[in-house]
Amino acid sequence: MSSPDDIARARQLKELEPIHEAWSNWAHARQSLEETLPLMQDPDPIMRALASEEFTSLTNTLSIHVSTTFPSLLVPPSSTRELHALLELKAGVGGSEAALFLLDLLRVYVRYAGSVGWRASIIQSSETESGGMRDAILEIKGEGAYDALRWESGVHRVQRVPATESSGRTHTSTVAIIVLPLSEDAEGTMNGDHELFKMEDVKVEVMRARGAGGQHVNKTESAVRLTHTPTGVTVSMQDERSQHQNKRRAFQVLRARLMDLKLTKEVADRRATRRNLVRTADRSEKIRTYNYAQDRVTDHRIGLSLMNLTSFLEGDGVQDFLDALRRNWQEEMTEEVVGESE
Repeated sequence: MSSPDDIARARQLKELEPIHEAWSNWAHARQSLEETLPLMQDPDPIMRALASEEFTSLTNTLSIHVSTTFPSLLVPPSSTRELHALLELKAGVGGSEAALFLLDLLRVYVRYAGSVGWRASIIQSSETESGGMRDAILEIKGEGAYDALRWESGVHRVQRVPATESSGRTHTSTVAIIVLPLSEDAEGTMNGDHELFKMEDVKVEVMRARGAGGQHVNKTESAVRLTHTPTGVTVSMQDERSQHQNKRRAFQVLRARLMDLKLTKEVADRRATRRNLVRTADRSEKIRTYNYAQDRVTDHRIGLSLMNLTSFLEGDGVQDFLDALRRNWQEEMTEEVVGESE
């Protein structure tokens, strides 16, 4: 069995891999460029043309390394890069149509998680009579899930004609999503050394689970509600069969919400200290619009619009937005780091 020191060294080596790879690629391209220069004076016109094409390609590669690759390596590794994710989805304006759209988005994230090798499971949900969901909590297990999906936090707006709309009028509905960092740690800590909460600060209440209309769905007190007294954060869980299972799930969600508060505060404090004017991700902000009539998805934070709404809802279109948002974040972080060094 590997010792903690061995694991730490292996993790550090893995973190250095991008630097090693970037430098190796740079050195290889530079050597190839030096070997290409004499060929540009070759008496054979075909050889000169090939050398000219190679020269253009290699200079572009070196330029990208100087302008993008090397500056991006100045950004410290994310402290949340190994965390899983919890997605909390809540239907907003739009009534039953919002609940149906929530179900559409839930399927998008479940499908995406499966496509990248993560495990997704719905740990809590509240269904509506129309076949949608008022709210749901989706657990996604996979290294890097939180860092990849955190950009999905915010208000998602859909514009479409409901199936029940006889006049063909377009309705606007919304779903609010919060992406929380999920750790496997069961002791209320983050990465084993930052305390998130003390057990004496958590009020635990048990009660009989209730179904639709408020009726009790069992005769035992299996439902659990947790209240973190210092912050007022509450978590209720009743979807599991036993009190023990509901309590475990409730503490899992509580840890995720408190960790999210901690990370959000750290970002706010850091930006306040640096007087940074980089735009933050306000969770009450409309971040994306899904327009069915125009077959278009638009992310308002980066001004990116992509056609083919079906590709987003049923294919891999969400990956295009996640990649673009990650690149935007890397550019902003690079600017912060460069600004600090000036």
